[in-house]
Amino acid sequence: MRVEVGRGGAKAAATTTTCEEPLSPTARVFHDPSFNCHIIAKMGCKTSIDPAVVIDGLKHTLIKHPRFSSKLVVVNDHNGQKKRWVPTTVNVEDHVIVPELDLKMNSPDQFVEDYISHITTIPMDLSKPLWEVHILNVKTSDAEALGVLKIHHAIGDGVSLMSLLLACTRKTSDPESLPTVPGSKRKDSVASTGFCGLVFNTLVDMMLVVATILFFRDTNTPIKGAPGVELKPKRFIHRTVSLDDIKLVKNATNTTINDVLLGVTEAGLSLYLNRRYSENEKDDEGTKNRINLLESICLRSTLLVNIRPGTGIQALADMMEESKYGWGNRIGYILLPFNIALHDDPLEYIRSTKRTIDRKKFSLEAIFIHLAGTLTAKLLGAKLHFLKMNEVCTFVTQAAATIAHKILSNTTLSFSNVVGPVEEISFYGHPMAYLAPSVYGHPHALTMHFQSYTDKMTIVLAVDPEVIPDPYGLLDDLEESLAAMKDAVVQRGLNEKEAVKEKIS
Repeated sequence: MRVEVGRGGAKAAATTTTCEEPLSPTARVFHDPSFNCHIIAKMGCKTSIDPAVVIDGLKHTLIKHPRFSSKLVVVNDHNGQKKRWVPTTVNVEDHVIVPELDLKMNSPDQFVEDYISHITTIPMDLSKPLWEVHILNVKTSDAEALGVLKIHHAIGDGVSLMSLLLACTRKTSDPESLPTVPGSKRKDSVASTGFCGLVFNTLVDMMLVVATILFFRDTNTPIKGAPGVELKPKRFIHRTVSLDDIKLVKNATNTTINDVLLGVTEAGLSLYLNRRYSENEKDDEGTKNRINLLESICLRSTLLVNIRPGTGIQALADMMEESKYGWGNRIGYILLPFNIALHDDPLEYIRSTKRTIDRKKFSLEAIFIHLAGTLTAKLLGAKLHFLKMNEVCTFVTQAAATIAHKILSNTTLSFSNVVGPVEEISFYGHPMAYLAPSVYGHPHALTMHFQSYTDKMTIVLAVDPEVIPDPYGLLDDLEESLAAMKDAVVQRGLNEKEAVKEKIS
């Protein structure tokens, strides 16, 4: 049984906007039936969570943002129907859900996993803003309690939502200060490759995107979802590893944290698939060391890219005023191939992915993919006045959703890496142990997110259990791959000064 709790049912009014606003082209795509995406974020806390404190905090922060105080409304006019964001009075208690729990349950971790999987099967109530917070006061293996944030992806992308969420937190060491999140330095692609090189790389990448839309499909491996996988219930699991170990490998190989994470992913997927291809073989020591992979495997990830000109946390007021970095869905993605193979040298996986991602950095693929759908919707939907605007918008939205769905359907997984706070933070006074975001509703059987927090890195998997029945085995392979890379670095005595001698070609 689920109950909603609060303090007296008081209502908190939305005060940041008084006018309706049409859905952006990307938001319309995320509301298309074939691409109905939501964000799930698990927040493990070191103490039990007081729902009344969370409700009071939400009233003074989150709902001040227009997206969290507006509901989606279908408006009828002479041109037909329009979907718009319409401001509404928000009863925060309706958005905070606290289930009645059996504190003597046998497996709290399994309960949390089952609970989150279940709530992703429940459609969001369109009569109120499209977000909710679930509070689970149950002790698990790595937290005393959990807050689970469920938000429709039309409200914003992971970067903007993460910024707003963290703007609602404070440093545990200084309750008046916002968290500190390291920024990223972007290289000038034109200066690095020259204009002609940038144009060439972009044209090649976009040709591959078009081919993927039309016919180019990944190998049908044991982790590739079948048609309709976006409608299947997902399971969300995570594991925390040492960020210091990742930094050790990064410094020794003169790469970036993202390079290392991609290398760990390529190595982990190779180990996992090698085992899956041998699951009908006799389980002995010889089988474990045997190469069971297909000779040639095409396996690509859609790697999410933040296309804003900068990163970092802005004050909540700045986010509400449409800061220069921009609220909403401002992400692109690139098609990143993984070389599935077994290497004797674990650092070869980092060299392999670094070559690939360095080439992708000198391309405008992510920006073009983002702009293609946005500009098409704006130009056709807003400029063709001689047609019924809503009919055009509906057609363009469906076309954009179909293209995005086709690209994801013909690739294997989604990957993202989000930088988190460097010090411990509190969510309305509740110290946080970990943060594990993910997404569902897109046509992938496997989604991988890496989320840093203090000195830890959390690996988050969203899987279709019918396709990947043993997701903890995949987590084991990812953790084992990182350990092998660390051991290789230590054994060779590599360090930051010697990294220049370790050429990555």
